[in-house]
Amino acid sequence: QVQLVESGGGLVQAGNSLRLSCAASGRTFSTYVMAWFRQAPGKEREFLAVIDWTGRVANYVDSVKGRFTISRDNAKNTVYLQMNSLKPEDTAVYYCAASPQFSTAARLMAYWGKGTLVTVSS
Repeated sequence: QVQLVESGGGLVQAGNSLRLSCAASGRTFSTYVMAWFRQAPGKEREFLAVIDWTGRVANYVDSVKGRFTISRDNAKNTVYLQMNSLKPEDTAVYYCAASPQFSTAARLMAYWGKGTLVTVSS
């Protein structure tokens, strides 16, 4: 079992930055691929970024490439999402997820956090 707890969300003005963190329980964190998703009101959950077990390989959805950066610290059992140049359309609940395989598909994620709300004002 892996428990995931996100933090770092909040209210921010457009153009500013936020860094989300996701702390994982357990000693097997380094064996999981980690990903970030988000869900805006009235919309489906959307893949944002994924990072492999080593932290060397990452993949992003086109809408956040160049603005968001995913990273992980296996010693701290934590994955991060650095979000720059935030836009009002980035407003959503942000979730981290863990998967045993490198995938961008929500259905292949084995564990989910409860989410953290990010609100970007114009």
